Amino acid sequence: MFTDNAQRRWVDFAEIDNVRDLGGLPVIGGGTTRFGVVYRASTPQHLTEDDLSRLIGPVGLRTLIDLRNPDEVLREGYGRLTDNAAVRMVNLPVRKASTVAATPAELVPDGRQYDLVALYRELLSDSGESIVAAARIIADSARHSVVFHCAAGKDRTGVLAAVVLDAVGVPAEVIAADYALTGERLERIRQRLDALPSYHGLPPVRTGILGVDPDVIMRFLDELHTTHGGAGEWLCAHGLSGAELAQLRGVLVDADQLEFNA
Repeated sequence: MFTDNAQRRWVDFAEIDNVRDLGGLPVIGGGTTRFGVVYRASTPQHLTEDDLSRLIGPVGLRTLIDLRNPDEVLREGYGRLTDNAAVRMVNLPVRKASTVAATPAELVPDGRQYDLVALYRELLSDSGESIVAAARIIADSARHSVVFHCAAGKDRTGVLAAVVLDAVGVPAEVIAADYALTGERLERIRQRLDALPSYHGLPPVRTGILGVDPDVIMRFLDELHTTHGGAGEWLCAHGLSGAELAQLRGVLVDADQLEFNA
């Protein structure tokens, strides 16, 4: 089912490189995630007028969750989305504590070897408030559709996607396969980001911080389950209520009968 829906899930734009619907993913216990509720993306700052029309129209964008650091937002902005009355933009930084006021050089790690599992572990542990707030927004049907993004739409976006999808019962191997889809667009993503002040100096595609190995997410989720019991439990331990978790599952999962262990 996941493979069959992969092409349907991509949403193509002229100047946004990595947008896909998180619908159509199988859920443990039955059903699939709903289409048209939440999307993951790379930075939308270069979007054209036609891109904007598609976001506001067919995609139905009402809330944009920006996972970048505030200083990134100041440097890079939102392009045509700036001051758009149809869209509520919310900055919820997902970051390591050491990059609260990161310089552009600090946002682009040196070297071809980079421990992405360790990075994602730190992003999760240092960004609990932002991730819980993002889950609350996604759980609120009045805010749909929701698009969340960082720069490439791979790391910070990947952590939030993994947490939300795991929390509603999407299997780890499916979450990892979704993460790996970014590899299909990575060359264009790199070209665009490397031309921007905040991200200049990126390594070659599929090396270092630009690695896209599904095993990274598998290991990240394995740690999450071993340490916290899974994303649902992690979210509740960091402030999400049981009712809010049930609401998140209700808005994201389309099924007649589900079997969850709350």
